[in-house]
Amino acid sequence: MAAATATETSRAAVVLLPDAGPLITLAHADALHLLHKPGWPVRVVDMVLHEVTRNATPTSEKIGRWVAERSIVVLGTRTFQRHLAAQSGDEAPRKANLGELAIQETMTDLALATPATTGVFLFEDHKIARASFLLPANCRKISTRAWLLFLEGRGWIDSADAIERAAIASGRNFSRLRFPPG
Repeated sequence: MAAATATETSRAAVVLLPDAGPLITLAHADALHLLHKPGWPVRVVDMVLHEVTRNATPTSEKIGRWVAERSIVVLGTRTFQRHLAAQSGDEAPRKANLGELAIQETMTDLALATPATTGVFLFEDHKIARASFLLPANCRKISTRAWLLFLEGRGWIDSADAIERAAIASGRNFSRLRFPPG
């Protein structure tokens, strides 16, 4: 795993930042490779990687192996460092929404360090779709379902529904929320 900061992503016009949900869904469908279809660099935020690999799950090993084999750059955050410090201290570490906070931190850093780079935040969580999630002007958020439809529309996959069905057949409780609504 390579480590990087938002500044190091400045070589690309677009950077894809998946949250835990899309990583889990695509791993269930054996489709993590789809994150690379547009040719954009994929970066994983350290807290998100920790969330999806810290426990043995049907997808944790797949995701960890994908990150290692593809040499995916892992972006370091203060959120994850604080989480590690809390784990090693006497206080009970906060667990809720840390991945989202770390992605928010990463997008803010990206906006400040490389405003010409667009950060695309790939999410699946219902709370993110409905929440007021502060997005810098150079960042976008897109749901897993909308991402798959984007890939299908570009002709990069045959069927977004087939990927969704593969994830569900593998045991993924895929979000029924459609974002944007429609």
